[in-house]
Formats: sequence, C-alpha cells, structure tokens
Amino acid sequence: MAHRIIAQIALVGGRVVGRAFVEAWRQAQATQKYAKAAAAGRVPDGQGGASLRAHSGLTLDEACRILNVKPPQEGKIELENVMERFKKLFDINDPKKGGSFYLQSKVLRARERIEAEVRAKEEKTGEWRPKVYK
Repeated sequence: MAHRIIAQIALVGGRVVGRAFVEAWRQAQATQKYAKAAAAGRVPDGQGGASLRAHSGLTLDEACRILNVKPPQEGKIELENVMERFKKLFDINDPKKGGSFYLQSKVLRARERIEAEVRAKEEKTGEWRPKVYK
C-alpha cells in the first residue's frame, strides 16, 4: 500500500516539475525572440526597445507613479514638480533616518528616467540646453 502512495507522489511531482520546466522554456524562447527583435529595431515602441526600460528596468509610467507626477505631455513636464517630489521622497527614505535604501534608489532611478525622457524629446526638437556648472 505504501509503495502505491510513494509512486503516485513521485508521478504527480514529476508532472508538476515537468510542466514548470516546459513553461520556463517557453518563456525563455519568447524572451529571446523579443530581444532579437528589439536589437534589430522591430519592436513597436518606436525606439527599438532600448528606451522603454533605459534606467534600471523602469518604464516612464512606473517612474511617474513612483514620484506621483503626471507623465510628460509631448516631452514637456514641470521639472520643478518632479524635483520637489524627488527631494521629499529621497529624504523620507534616507537609511540614516530609518528609511529604506532600496526605496531611495527607486526614487532616484525614477527621477533619472523622467529626466532622460524629457532630455531625449528636447534633443529631437533642438530645445535642449544642458546646465553647465562652473
């Protein structure tokens, strides 16, 4: 009787592991196809896939949600509002004050992602004037 139970457990466990392996294999194949298409510039995001997750895997939408600001409209955003939200959230999450380094770095990456998006739009229109510090 015990050998039947052990055999059934082994059979069911083998099926579960087998299905998980097959699903992981399919995901890996899909990711590989997407990466090849992005490298060839055939991804429909307009930038060849590279700009969608340019900073630490953040999309522009995620960055805006982290800082709680509206997404840029035609490449224009109130950078003062973004910097104000950034400074507040960065200071709140300071590890020396009991905050989280992980959250602090997410806030920093979100600000960088928004600034990169705005900079890219301004460079295309010719309005980009980088700040020069003396």
